[in-house]
Amino acid sequence: MLRTPVDETRLAILEWLRDPVAHFPARRGGDAGEDGVTASAVAARLGVPRAVAETHLALLAGLGLLRTKRVRRRTHYRRDEVRIAEVARMFEKGW
Repeated sequence: MLRTPVDETRLAILEWLRDPVAHFPARRGGDAGEDGVTASAVAARLGVPRAVAETHLALLAGLGLLRTKRVRRRTHYRRDEVRIAEVARMFEKGW
């Protein structure tokens, strides 16, 4: 997961989600800072189809690095800062 070009995409997503308000346009009916962002917003930012963004987001969510929240009929993604800190500590310890 950490050695392929796709991983740079996932790292970019994690970085953007650190401050979603700064990296994603405002949208009606939700707050990117509080609710997170949709796969469609990530896809638009990456310039890829939504299915590709959903694959990246699902992998990150599966690892526990992102939390999901349903708002109406859409899934919103945001960083899980506690889990990210745990993973960073594992790598610092030489895991």
